[in-house]
Amino acid sequence: MNSAITDVRGILVGHATDGRGGTGCTVVVAPAGGMPCTAYVRGRATGSRELDVCRPDALADRVDAILLTGGSAPGLAAADGVVRWLAAQGRGYAAGGVPIPIVPSAVVFDLFPCGRYDACPDAAMGERACAAAGLAVEEGSVGAGTGATVGKALGMAMAMKGGVGTCAVRQGGVVTGALAVVNAFGDVTDAQGRIVAGARAEGGGFADGAAYLARGGEPFGAPGAVAHQTTLVVVATNAAIDRLALAGVARAAADGLARRIVPVGTAFDGDVVFACSAGATVAAAVQVEQMARLATETAVERAVRAARGRDGIPGLAG
Repeated sequence: MNSAITDVRGILVGHATDGRGGTGCTVVVAPAGGMPCTAYVRGRATGSRELDVCRPDALADRVDAILLTGGSAPGLAAADGVVRWLAAQGRGYAAGGVPIPIVPSAVVFDLFPCGRYDACPDAAMGERACAAAGLAVEEGSVGAGTGATVGKALGMAMAMKGGVGTCAVRQGGVVTGALAVVNAFGDVTDAQGRIVAGARAEGGGFADGAAYLARGGEPFGAPGAVAHQTTLVVVATNAAIDRLALAGVARAAADGLARRIVPVGTAFDGDVVFACSAGATVAAAVQVEQMARLATETAVERAVRAARGRDGIPGLAG
């Protein structure tokens, strides 16, 4: 089995996939008792819910799950199902003896060409993702990555499929893992900087979206054309670090996005990185930061390598 964010003990991941509707959601469930979490917003077109609870000075110092979902803003309704499922387990912030599950959430825009507005994730889908949560993490065109696409500089007709990827990095007893939902405007590269999934050229091969834009090319291939993107990442570590240090981990993971997605964090992207501590292992924050960057880089590449084609948009996995 490939390394995954669930290599961090206590972390579980569940997908709910609507293949016909071209959308879905993915939940990262925290260990019992929750986990400290911060969030770093890298993009400029973000859709989210309860991000404020990830501030280092927020009253609730732990989250019970993180939801990544398709469907743009309407897809945030899936968080209601996650909250309902956690509450039924008696999990959440204790408020007068009543558990209030804390579930920060973020969305990708997948409403076209793969997804449909009338198929956005809802509360029932959020509950299904929680019920499916386990150690095995399926990658590719599943969950929140079902309708994901990448390489849209020349328009959707020349784009390729994105998806979900995951990876864990180990160093001694320290484990740091990442899960990425890759729905980027930019192209995705390998460790050598070669484009592996992105905007395709008319004559074959890749067009190099960043170079096209630098020459003055119209975003999305035509004046007035528009679509929305987003890459979402959850990083978890078994290192015992506080929320202030986790903010540095989230930013380092965002550096990993910049090394594998070109261009990244554009006006069309809504990238969000969550960073969580789910253990008590002693480790320096700077070590965890670099492990998070490495895990994120590999998770991004694995997301597109496992993606399957849909609606005329090719994926590397067929």
